[in-house]
Amino acid sequence: MTWNATLALDYTRQAGKTIAHFRHSGPLRILQSLYPEGEAICHNVIVHPPGGLVGGDTLDLAFTAAPGAHGLITTPGATRFYRSDGEPALQRTQLDLQAGARMEWLPLEALCYSGCIGENRLTMNLAPGAELIGWDVTALGLPAASLPFESGSFRQHIEVPGVWLERARMDASDTLLMNSPLGMDGHRCIASLFFVTGSKLERQRRQLALDSARELMQAHALSPSAGATSPDAQVVVVRVLSPVVEPAMALLRQVWQTWRTQLWQLPPSTPRIWSM
Repeated sequence: MTWNATLALDYTRQAGKTIAHFRHSGPLRILQSLYPEGEAICHNVIVHPPGGLVGGDTLDLAFTAAPGAHGLITTPGATRFYRSDGEPALQRTQLDLQAGARMEWLPLEALCYSGCIGENRLTMNLAPGAELIGWDVTALGLPAASLPFESGSFRQHIEVPGVWLERARMDASDTLLMNSPLGMDGHRCIASLFFVTGSKLERQRRQLALDSARELMQAHALSPSAGATSPDAQVVVVRVLSPVVEPAMALLRQVWQTWRTQLWQLPPSTPRIWSM
């Protein structure tokens, strides 16, 4: 038995307030809209009651933001990809931002159990003037529970059509990828933070994003396995490898909050659900 689900959430701006409207089928929900920063920014939490995906499951998520709207989306916990008997489990997410919209895409990690066959796809479409800060964090196995990633595979797909495309397949049997210094070097968490714009970034603003990220990384314990780059004038990316999730996520949060302040002139704001 498979559990497929869809969730669509649309942000609009009405009289200075960002309003969220959502539709769903199957076991996917949005908790109530929260406004800890005032009415201009709407915070929402995605809830998946089954707690994870098994072989054959598909989750389809679609989020849009109209001009002037600003949505922040997160999850209460990891998205778990459990062991599969042969069928893949798939999560597809599409983010569409219209001119002048902002979005923060901040789900907690995708947690890959040994034996899973999973795929996580993220596609971002931004109109000129739209901006997005988001991340993608993947953890392979459960090291703290002595349950390493010994079998199975996981695919990642991150795309801004026509601008930036990354695809990766992490297979537990690929020892060169998993353990080589030119691969994951024995790390089991790979994390990416990205600032994406619908128009080419001004050179000074692009350099500010890179410099601030690099300064934070240099002072962090993960500095040997972290870096920042700009593969296109519309994209700035921070990449981190870590043995486990927690230090990588801590570094990404620091950079995200710094970018929020420097690039958007907004104070740091941590979703309350992360403290529960």
